[in-house]
Amino acid sequence: MKSENNFGKKGMPRRNFLKSAALSATAFTIVPRHVLGGPGYQAPSDTLNIAGVGVGGMGKSNLSKLESENIVALCDVDEAYAGPVFEKYVKAKRYKDFRKMLEEQKDIDAVVIATPDHTHAVIAKAAMSHGKHVYVQKPLTYTVHEARELAKTAEDTKVVTQMGNQGHSSEGARLINEWIWDGAIGDVKEVHVWTNRPIWPQGIPFPTETPPVPSTLDWDLFLGPAPYRAYNPAYTPFKWRGWVDYGVGALGDMGAHLIDHPNWALKLGYPSVIQASSTPFNGESYPSASMVTYEFPKRESMPPVTLTWYDGGFMPPKPEEMEQDEAMNTTGGVLYVGSKGKLMHETYGSNPRLLPKSKMESYNQPKPSIPRIEVTHEMNWVEACKGNGEATSPFSYAAPLTEKMLLGVIALRKPGQRLMYDGNKMEFTNMPEVNQYLTREYRDNWNL
Repeated sequence: MKSENNFGKKGMPRRNFLKSAALSATAFTIVPRHVLGGPGYQAPSDTLNIAGVGVGGMGKSNLSKLESENIVALCDVDEAYAGPVFEKYVKAKRYKDFRKMLEEQKDIDAVVIATPDHTHAVIAKAAMSHGKHVYVQKPLTYTVHEARELAKTAEDTKVVTQMGNQGHSSEGARLINEWIWDGAIGDVKEVHVWTNRPIWPQGIPFPTETPPVPSTLDWDLFLGPAPYRAYNPAYTPFKWRGWVDYGVGALGDMGAHLIDHPNWALKLGYPSVIQASSTPFNGESYPSASMVTYEFPKRESMPPVTLTWYDGGFMPPKPEEMEQDEAMNTTGGVLYVGSKGKLMHETYGSNPRLLPKSKMESYNQPKPSIPRIEVTHEMNWVEACKGNGEATSPFSYAAPLTEKMLLGVIALRKPGQRLMYDGNKMEFTNMPEVNQYLTREYRDNWNL
């Protein structure tokens, strides 16, 4: 149900209602906006009221790209970490608990969520249920069940959604698709995806020390739906990503930027088989390095394809088509192996190129067939919220992408085992005991 702050009379959207009211007030006198406000003026009815939840880290970067709008509320469980952002947007109301913010502040149109992974879903669903548009940092959710639930809620509420995988808005992402769809490298049956993550601690046991909780941190709200555990600075800020209770590791983190491109270009559906191997995994902190292989069945006219993920220093062999003095980018990239050649690019879809170099130099590129995004990923979402075009990575796309990443994270629990997956039923068919990891039990007083 939409909240009152988004609607005027008879359910009219706030923006349209304000426009209607302005026209009524001027009777028959229609004055152009540029006359009223001067060049570059943005009318109040065209300005989104945005709240940020989790603003000390990536949320700070997101908000900095939204300053053409009204930043009206800021919510963070750590006053010290979020302090610089609180001081920057002095007019915004401050909160620690997003639930209180959503209940009390009625002028919010849209919410940017950049909290640790384990709280994305509960905040996003609450915001959508209040009729707010939502931008959620990657990975979209902590579990497969949450990803499907957010996609359904977005469809039901009709709010505008976006996941923070900014490479999806890039020029490179569009070139990759257009070249592959043009048949530049023929049928793609093999893809290799790698990253230098983790760049945070992983593969370590829980700390045993229990220092006092800083006075600026609400530890209970940080835990949210996760199991109770005593505070330790090893968990937050930033380092939460490597802990099983709060993050989804390197694959869950960077898969949204790297698997995104083959997912889009190769129109990947549900994988039928997932198999993983890694350095030791203690069930508390993700392995320091891993490899995960996905098998995808035939899609439309595309043949079956195998996608292999590498992290923690693992990488695929250097393609023989590369120049002898040319090195692979060790921070991250994707290699597509086709029947007529190879294509490689870096993280976010940057620097796409055909291999060998001579093939790229002679390639007659097709005309652009995918609309280009001329603004930032964040502003693409804002414009969609205002009815100007569509968000490029809505939950209808982002949720299935996130599910693929999370299936690989689950496979780490059964190293070396071929996990057979039925995506339509959302279940592992040959190892039912693994299905427990498709969802999670929430702590008391927390629900989705």
